Amino acid sequence: MAEVMRINKYLSKCGYCSRREADRLLEEGQILVNGKFPELGQKVSFEDEVTVKGQIVSPVEREIVIAYHKPAGVVSTLRKKEENTLVNQLNIGERVYPVGRLDKESTGLMILTNNGDLMNQILRGKNMHEKEYVVRVNKPVKKEVYQAMEQGVPILDTITMPCKITNRGEREFHIILTQGLNRQIRRMCDYFDLRVLSLKRIRIMNIHLGDLKEGSWRYLTQEELGELKNKCGLK
Repeated sequence: MAEVMRINKYLSKCGYCSRREADRLLEEGQILVNGKFPELGQKVSFEDEVTVKGQIVSPVEREIVIAYHKPAGVVSTLRKKEENTLVNQLNIGERVYPVGRLDKESTGLMILTNNGDLMNQILRGKNMHEKEYVVRVNKPVKKEVYQAMEQGVPILDTITMPCKITNRGEREFHIILTQGLNRQIRRMCDYFDLRVLSLKRIRIMNIHLGDLKEGSWRYLTQEELGELKNKCGLK
């Protein structure tokens, strides 16, 4: 008997998009199941014909997970309408989606994949997955500022979660976050009257940027992917 699942899970397993994006497409009436608009709560299997915007969506034939070193000026989206996006930069030949974003002016590690379940688990805030950044600011930072930043900063009508900071020089530090608020590090620095000169992400969980050249990408090794899935609770 074929496995039956919610439509958003189906699209995620097919590597088409995240479950959240699938819910949005459902609300917009962009999805058909066997040629008909799905009923509320309807479930599907891989034996059904599911189309999105008129295109049939089928399970992916092989899993793709890559690490990419985003340069400054590149927009972390696949939208073709915008200039200098990931679509213009990557030449993979297969459809993958970015797991989260980096600011246009920021650089560093991004993960892209066609595995929707893996994408969801990495992005899920409650999982407390670590992301590490190297930050350079415009003036020396006092020890008291680091301590206060680690404990939490009031931005965006909330208090940031505790983080870990390592001083790498008068104006440079490493920061490890377990949440991803909009422009979080820049806003945290702004709170202390610090202007970010450069911001590079060097790690997502167990995946390190390493010596990957700016603008280049690579497939994750089997060891990296296995550990990443274990951390996400996936087989």
